[in-house]
Amino acid sequence: MLEIFQFEFMQNAVFAGLLASITCGVIGTLVVVNRIVFISGGIAHAAYGGIGIAFYFKLPYMVGTLGFSLLVSIIMAVVTLKDRHHSDTVIGVLWAMGMAFGILLLDLSPGYNVDLMSYLFGSILAVPRSDLWYMLGLSLVIIFLTAFFYNDFLAMSYDEEFARIRGVHVTPLYFLLLAMIAVSVVMVIRVVGLILVIALLTIPPFIAEKYSNSIWKMMIFASILGSIFTITGLLISYWFDITSGASIIMVAGTGFFLSLISGKIMDAARRREA
Repeated sequence: MLEIFQFEFMQNAVFAGLLASITCGVIGTLVVVNRIVFISGGIAHAAYGGIGIAFYFKLPYMVGTLGFSLLVSIIMAVVTLKDRHHSDTVIGVLWAMGMAFGILLLDLSPGYNVDLMSYLFGSILAVPRSDLWYMLGLSLVIIFLTAFFYNDFLAMSYDEEFARIRGVHVTPLYFLLLAMIAVSVVMVIRVVGLILVIALLTIPPFIAEKYSNSIWKMMIFASILGSIFTITGLLISYWFDITSGASIIMVAGTGFFLSLISGKIMDAARRREA
């Protein structure tokens, strides 16, 4: 089994998967505890507009997608802070328009021949070595910012009003969080694709939340779970010659339902003991 790791494309895929898993473990934890999964999904799908911009203007993929995703995250932050009652509708519109904008730009791109499936469902086996350096840099920035503002994120996540009383600048911190989500989405697109990115952001933290008594432990556990899901899914996709992104999410989804079942069994056992 280990002989498959002698190939450079498999080595790149493993490193990309580990970096994406660590980033999703950290940011996904903040997404879950702040209950902003729908916002994260909106950013993820609207990011397709950035892919269209990158191809239409012949920009590097990372530059176009990251720039557009950050812009969308800022708009969503403004909307959710100013008008929470209608924010779901606006996010849904941005979600749809972002994807439509990207598709139209790809249609208009001269000499366009990109594989849509690779961005919708991921192409981890095709990640080049150059992208790994971008991913490593973005991961380090996200980890540093999370560690630096950890106490502020902790206060905002559990009680926003209490955080304001403590002097935490909640509004700029919220903008920063959505920007970090946008960066994470751009990283994970190459691994599992736009359609499935939200699953990798939320499934490992959701499972980890049940077995963690602090946010930082939840981040670590979620990162470990994400790494296990990613590597297992990657190996399965290689052995059976199936889409890697979908395989990774199926493994994560299986882990999700197993955690639900085990939780029910443990609760039943506790009730019998009581």
